[in-house]
Amino acid sequence: MTLAIFDLDNTLLAGDSDHAWGEFLVEESIVDAEEYRLANDRFYEEYLNGELDIMRYLSFALQPLARHDTEQLLAWREQFMAKKIQPMMLEKAKALLDSHRADGHTLMIITATNRFVTEPVAKLLDIDHLIATEPEMVNGRYTGEVAGIPSFQDGKVARLNDWLESTGESLEGAWFYSDSHNDAPLLRKVANPVAVDPDPTLEKIAKENGWKIMSLRG
Repeated sequence: MTLAIFDLDNTLLAGDSDHAWGEFLVEESIVDAEEYRLANDRFYEEYLNGELDIMRYLSFALQPLARHDTEQLLAWREQFMAKKIQPMMLEKAKALLDSHRADGHTLMIITATNRFVTEPVAKLLDIDHLIATEPEMVNGRYTGEVAGIPSFQDGKVARLNDWLESTGESLEGAWFYSDSHNDAPLLRKVANPVAVDPDPTLEKIAKENGWKIMSLRG
């Protein structure tokens, strides 16, 4: 089995689903608008700059899940998908996924964004395998805590290694597509690393290592 692995935000999507979820919460007055918007934007800048403290960010980002019951959260998520995610869908991304399917590859998304936000996106893209940061749930409610290792930077490698060990699969011949220098640890692990609409730091790394660079925009 050959794995074709994809980052989600700003790779398969023309935007960041995690940041967009925060914007949605603000726009729907589910959170304190001014305070939450400022924090959401600040954390996003830290992520882009490679300075994000992932546990501090998740302590912020998962709190809205803990404050509301699951039924309400799912209703909001359905609205979020229509309002924020559908406009981010890329035809070239769908074509790329189809090309890997035609080659018989097994498709996977690996993302730092939490599973609550990303699971319906993976279903929309018809990708069965999803490694995402796992929000802890107890007795049917989110706690606001993280279960296990967040799939961020080296955590993506660790989580993928756990999946490979549990399934008996390998990275032989694997592909990984990403836009972000935060994914350099995993890009270095695969036979076919691809920088997709890369940020400036990843573009530099890709050129230095002779990795393929491509765009799914426009």
